[in-house]
Amino acid sequence: MQFKDVIGQRPTKALLVQLFREQRVPHAIMLIGPPGNGKLALALAFAQYLNCCGKTDTDSCGVCSSCLKYKKLIHPDLHFTIPVVKTSTLTKPTSTDYLPKWREYFIANPYPLYERWIQMISEENKQGMIYVDEASEIIQKLNRKSYEADYKVSLIWLPETMHLTCANKILKVLEEPPANTLFILVTEEEQRLISTIRSRCQTIRLPRIDEQDLAESLATHPVLAENNPYDIARLANGNFILAEELLKDDEVRRYNHRQYTSLMRAGYGRNLQDLLVWSDEISSIGRIRQLSFLRYCSDFTRENFMSNFKQPELVTMDEEELKFANKFAPFIHDKNVMHLFAEFEKSLKDVASNGNVKAIFTDMALKVSKLIRL
Repeated sequence: MQFKDVIGQRPTKALLVQLFREQRVPHAIMLIGPPGNGKLALALAFAQYLNCCGKTDTDSCGVCSSCLKYKKLIHPDLHFTIPVVKTSTLTKPTSTDYLPKWREYFIANPYPLYERWIQMISEENKQGMIYVDEASEIIQKLNRKSYEADYKVSLIWLPETMHLTCANKILKVLEEPPANTLFILVTEEEQRLISTIRSRCQTIRLPRIDEQDLAESLATHPVLAENNPYDIARLANGNFILAEELLKDDEVRRYNHRQYTSLMRAGYGRNLQDLLVWSDEISSIGRIRQLSFLRYCSDFTRENFMSNFKQPELVTMDEEELKFANKFAPFIHDKNVMHLFAEFEKSLKDVASNGNVKAIFTDMALKVSKLIRL
């Protein structure tokens, strides 16, 4: 992965190169930002740049031995830590157990999505986690002598999924890593990380992808067809993952929209029977898809609220969503919007914590029913 392969994010690319040129590369960096903005791709591009044998002032060469190994994710001094799942045969899983699948997934999806990764490695809709045994592997790998690179790189994707015991065990090596070792943590919810992890990292916040940069990238996308890349970029709101979903007319997004509209219609009508039927259905789809739905609830509620301001440039909805919002948006206003966000966020946290999903969604449905009638 080279910097040129990462969409937009020019200021952050320049900052990372400057850190290297001024010999100010810290021992731990935390890249923070929303899904689909290229954080992980940028982290890998920086790691490749550090160890490139023919780097320029702006990018790695892409053709030296180190770069070719990075391209295949097989460099011996590059170590991934990723959320994984337990199975009947893997009761103490670590990232190493899933590394071949991770290479396959990331090479095909350099803008990875947690839900899709977990669905790829688990048929039971389990939740992924960085388990406690991962700590020993991290420490062991980093204490080995470097094979061939200037930097050993430990790249941790979604450290917020790390077990608390694991997080505590890596504190010492994170604060005082072996010489020429770099940690890069890539997170979407840094508030879930313990403060001692956050305090040991230099934080860099990445914004959403600039609309112009995203449109230019989509213009060469193989499935663009007759879509206008600028329309897709506007709807995606700086999220490359969402842009691809829009290009592919993604079924998950359509399903989430159908469930949202069903919830709001039943809620507004105070139809208890329909709300209970809705709760039964959403409770049966598995936790990973439930988390995706709850994130959609927050995003689409925001879009409905923003549409009330009659400024089309602020709204990022597709045709089907706009059709629903034209009638529904007035019911999302300053008296209930923050309360709705709070309910969706609470439900997301409860589902993520393996709570009773039937109770969670029934309670949420009843509260939503009250809130949209305010």
